Amino acid sequence: MTEENPLQKAEAAVRAAETDTDMVRIVAAVLAAQQATQPQPPAPTPRSVQRPVGLYVAAGIGGAIALTFLAMAAALLAVAVAVGAVCATVCLLVLKNLLADYQKGR
Repeated sequence: MTEENPLQKAEAAVRAAETDTDMVRIVAAVLAAQQATQPQPPAPTPRSVQRPVGLYVAAGIGGAIALTFLAMAAALLAVAVAVGAVCATVCLLVLKNLLADYQKGR
């Protein structure tokens, strides 16, 4: 029996690897060709996202109503302040005249 030296073993391993690499490339090419020839299932169509339009419309209407009520409340507040100012002015004028009459001694 002749025993192979390590160099010969390495060369044999390289030859085997070369043929295996070619074989792997051939198998990969065959698989790629098979996949290319097979019909692909159609890609699912993306579903359109529907926004809840009714919710936005309801929010817009609710916001408009809320702004209307706030505007009415502000106007009512302005009227109340004006009435209060007129009442205060009349009260002060009456008190001023009463004080003037008291000081005259009537």
